[in-house]
Amino acid sequence: MKNVMGRRLAVVLVSMAVLIGLVVAWNLIKAHFMRKFMATNASAPQTVSTAIAEYSSWQPEVKSVGSLRAVHGVEVTTQVGGLVRQVRFQSGADARAGQPLIQLNADPQIATLKSLTAQAHYARLTYDRDVIQYKAQAIGKAVLDAATANWHSLEAQKASEAALIAEMTIRAPFNGRLGITTVNPGQYLKAGDSIVTLQSLDPIYVDFRLPQDDLSRIKVGQTVRITVDAFPGSVFSGRVTSVDPAVDTSTRNFEVEATIGNPQRQLKPGMFVDTAVESGAPRRYLTLPETAISYNPYGDTVFVVRRKSAAADPTVQQVFVHLGPTRGDQVAVLKGLSAGERIVTSGQLKLKNGTPIAINNSVQPSSNPNPAPQEE
Repeated sequence: MKNVMGRRLAVVLVSMAVLIGLVVAWNLIKAHFMRKFMATNASAPQTVSTAIAEYSSWQPEVKSVGSLRAVHGVEVTTQVGGLVRQVRFQSGADARAGQPLIQLNADPQIATLKSLTAQAHYARLTYDRDVIQYKAQAIGKAVLDAATANWHSLEAQKASEAALIAEMTIRAPFNGRLGITTVNPGQYLKAGDSIVTLQSLDPIYVDFRLPQDDLSRIKVGQTVRITVDAFPGSVFSGRVTSVDPAVDTSTRNFEVEATIGNPQRQLKPGMFVDTAVESGAPRRYLTLPETAISYNPYGDTVFVVRRKSAAADPTVQQVFVHLGPTRGDQVAVLKGLSAGERIVTSGQLKLKNGTPIAINNSVQPSSNPNPAPQEE
């Protein structure tokens, strides 16, 4: 009986061992085929471009927008009315201080001046004779005083007429460039009529406003750089020359005036410009192209390239970063990355954690700190 029970127990144990072996073998075979299936169906590496996160020097700047204003700029007008005899300049030409621009007809005034000159000369002769007669006690003091007053009065009238004749020649009040005029010879001008604009272009002022929070960062003498859409790629430099002592109570902004060199006369009064004031010493920031950043409501991220081994395909890991200031196509990273890490700069929409990648840097996104608009 014991032998029978032992054989039965042995059969059961052997059967259980065979069953367990079959189950283990089945699982191993299934896992093998699953790995083989996953390997054949794994996604192909995604092509991306990358860049190395490196430190670079940044010049702190206070940026704003402003408008250009001539150091000296006026509408040249007439002080007296008259008929235009000569237009002695060309539209758009440069003018020197004191250069005649318009000659009005002064013939009547010249004739009057000649008459007054003759009368003043005769009054002087009369005065000289009266002085001699007064010394000889031939005339009284009243006669001499009348002769003196008449002579001085005619001299004053003569000077007044000479000044009026001078006003008939309209001259440039300072050096500058003339605008376009529509005045023609034979035209009658009234006192105060505009003749032409005159603008001094080198140097030129730029006026801009900044919020009161930047008041401590702006000082007279700081370097200012401006750019203008009309001249892409050109940067014009100057200095802060004045800071308004009052803050506008309605906007809480203060006004700044800078003087910009303009030797080529490219900049014109009234132009809209972008301004950047260099404030403080240069700083070093970990710098990336702005295209490397994925901006999300829950935080800004980048994809960092990881490689498990030299033979394995590189993959990516999404990392949260804390960003700093921007300049042109670049952004500063304050936290989340280390110098030397390789970062994906384009192709992020195809990626998630662990995605294998193929790196192709034949075309790189722009990373220019001072980009300029490109015109076709």
